[in-house]
Amino acid sequence: MNAMPMTMDGGARPEAMADVPGVCELPLTRAVVQYRDVHEVDIPGGRIQDIGLALVLEGKFATAAEVVDLGSASLKTLDLSHELVVLDWVYEPTLEHVTDLLRERAAAPEISVDRLAPYCFQMALRLLERIGFGPLTRSTVLRIGFRDICRDLDMHEGTSVRIVMEPGRITRAHMDYDGAALVFRTSSTEPDPMMEASLHEAFPSSSLWQVTPSVGEALVSYEVRLPVPITLAESRTALGTVRKGLAHLLSRFEPQRFEAVEQHLSTFGERETLARLNLREPRQRATPLLAKGQRPTDSNPTVH
Repeated sequence: MNAMPMTMDGGARPEAMADVPGVCELPLTRAVVQYRDVHEVDIPGGRIQDIGLALVLEGKFATAAEVVDLGSASLKTLDLSHELVVLDWVYEPTLEHVTDLLRERAAAPEISVDRLAPYCFQMALRLLERIGFGPLTRSTVLRIGFRDICRDLDMHEGTSVRIVMEPGRITRAHMDYDGAALVFRTSSTEPDPMMEASLHEAFPSSSLWQVTPSVGEALVSYEVRLPVPITLAESRTALGTVRKGLAHLLSRFEPQRFEAVEQHLSTFGERETLARLNLREPRQRATPLLAKGQRPTDSNPTVH
């Protein structure tokens, strides 16, 4: 057994904790982490290519880490002062390969074929397959699925779907991945009867909620709360409900745009990235237990 030399030099601090004393001394380099807007040091929100799953390239400090998003392959700096979920670790050769691809892209940015993004996204899919579906991976799965919906219905830099209800009146729908809810933001501080009626038509089996801030005169928003999925199949069903409801709203308020979207999808098909995931599903099958005379659509529990 090798003896480890000891030192009483108080100035020799572990490099991992060079900036914050008295906390865990585990470096995050090589970790695959799940991050949210609150962790982003630069511009929060990210782009539609981001999936909220990142590989830590440099995690030797307790306050910040340099990462690469496994969806967009873009470099980010994350604030580590908030709770961060570590899903897995990659081997050193994998980290070295990602670093080499980053250097290759930086040395020749004019090259049209980016080898890094496909490699990173394939890494993310393999990781999800290895971990399986559960509370820790649910938000990432929903984010990947909703990203497909946004690309099909309203391709732009943000991960949301914009709907012009009337000239000068735009609502934006984005997804709360942790709460399994579709959020519609309005531009009014008062309830919107037209929006409420439209949401009831578009999501007849879902639980609808009006969110009004209790302090100040902030804008009113609405939530379509979906049953929290516990399997990949249930996640795809929930995302199918989201897609169908958003398409209904588009057909009502923007029929010409909806027609163009339909023509595009009939030619190229709908994006379905989650179909590429090969996850082990539970062997047992769960079905809702209905009261006498109750229809299946009447029982749509939402757990939040």
